[in-house]
Amino acid sequence: MGATELILIRHGESAGNVAATQAQLTGAEVIDVGLRDADVPLSGAGEQQSQALGEWLAGLPAQERPESVWCSPYLRARQTAELAGLAPFRVDERLRDRELGILDLLTSAGVAARYPIEAQRKQRLGKFAYRPPGGESWADVALRLRSLLRDLDDAEDGRRVAVVCHDAVILLMRYVCEGLAEAELLDIAATNSVRNGSLTRLVRPSGTGTWVAAAFNAVEHLAWAGAPVTEHSGENDVHPR
Repeated sequence: MGATELILIRHGESAGNVAATQAQLTGAEVIDVGLRDADVPLSGAGEQQSQALGEWLAGLPAQERPESVWCSPYLRARQTAELAGLAPFRVDERLRDRELGILDLLTSAGVAARYPIEAQRKQRLGKFAYRPPGGESWADVALRLRSLLRDLDDAEDGRRVAVVCHDAVILLMRYVCEGLAEAELLDIAATNSVRNGSLTRLVRPSGTGTWVAAAFNAVEHLAWAGAPVTEHSGENDVHPR
């Protein structure tokens, strides 16, 4: 057997999310954040979202609360877990955001201007298979998540587990856990940008077999607590097709 429920939480809005959205809106080529991706903190709105998440979790019946927590090593994810009262948590590097290699900090306009061949390769190969030089494809992230889930099942037999991570990681957790086809995953990603502080619940009461999505991208807990709802894609292109 293994875990019976995964509560996938996207980190609250980060300073990087705000900078990336501003860069896209102004047509800038570079996202001006001034930090490496792993060190980008939450924005003020992200802190509110994380606290709202904590308030909502604290109000759940004991039998519905997470029994353990796994977290991305990135600062914005750890801050989300801490502000939500989800400490102590287990940090695992396999939950980190997708690495973009030479395209890091570039907007879609920046990629087209500085690496037009890479923009063409991405268009030809598609989001799932395209790997930027020095970075990862979605398939690469799925591979490390398969390894993580094996270890999580061994450690969390019969337990409800919260996982604090990133938007692409949440989509790819669904891909792996639900046994989705590439086309199914891309259809979900093309029509849904995983919102900051959102909850996605995957369940399998027996602790074995295929997972079922009981909730996806839910933000009712944020509205309930009066926290802002924000939508920032973590990818250069919101629509992966």
